[in-house]
Amino acid sequence: MAHKKILIVDDESDITLTLGKGLEQGGYDVQVFHDPLVALSNFKPDIYDLLILDIKMPNMTGFELYRKLREIDSKVKVCFITAFETYYEKFKQEFLPLEEIKGFIRKPILTEDLIQFTNQVTR
Repeated sequence: MAHKKILIVDDESDITLTLGKGLEQGGYDVQVFHDPLVALSNFKPDIYDLLILDIKMPNMTGFELYRKLREIDSKVKVCFITAFETYYEKFKQEFLPLEEIKGFIRKPILTEDLIQFTNQVTR
């Protein structure tokens, strides 16, 4: 069985390293970008089982990046990740109850919790 593919976009390299290594331990193929514009320019449709996007990044927010990625792949599932509680209200206003939005993760998250969450979302 092929490994499921996860795309992580977060401008903080320590976050992408931690999340990426954790998900790889959970059996996922992970691709990481630190710049949302680079992630957008490299994005290919029908590749990823889940996108994990930071909300607050330079050049483009995670919300903006998600909208652009959806234009390329309308079936893609996404989970937003942030350390800031205030974005959750904006998230709910802008996106719920869209089916392809699979969640909202608060940083920091334990590796075990991230793997469990990702397993549920990518079933």
